[in-house]
Amino acid sequence: MADKILEILSYSIPSLITGLIAYYFFLGHTKSEENTRNYRLLKENQKAALPLRLQAYERMTLFMERINPSKLLVRVTPTSDDKDLYVQKLIQSIEQEFEHNLAQQIYITEECWSVIVTSKNATTHIIKKTAENIDVKTAQNLREAILNRMVKSAPPSNTALSFIKEEVGQLF
Repeated sequence: MADKILEILSYSIPSLITGLIAYYFFLGHTKSEENTRNYRLLKENQKAALPLRLQAYERMTLFMERINPSKLLVRVTPTSDDKDLYVQKLIQSIEQEFEHNLAQQIYITEECWSVIVTSKNATTHIIKKTAENIDVKTAQNLREAILNRMVKSAPPSNTALSFIKEEVGQLF
């Protein structure tokens, strides 16, 4: 009887060991295949998302160009000599442009979005601060004062544009 048990064990143990080894190899192969499938899926998603991201960066570049004070002043002309009314009109134009592009933030990095918002706020601040100058009395004076200020220093949108270009360069 003991010989029978030993004989059964001598056949069973190698079979169990072989089965366990095959199971672990199969498990490793399955995980490897799943990782490969996930990697391919991620690459496909990135390939599909790239055009959307590029379009978002393009839209934000256009936004930065449109709020550049020298271009904004050409596009948004005063309807009267009232400088306060013109300040409101300029800021309203910036805000409308911003709201129109608000959804683009989901396609660009949080850091880039922060730079864009800061640039928008800085441009608005420049307009308001220039309007507070006591020498600026009319809308036309305001336009000239803002343009003179932009000649002396770079507009905030240039910083954001540089940041956008750098990020797009990192996509490739």
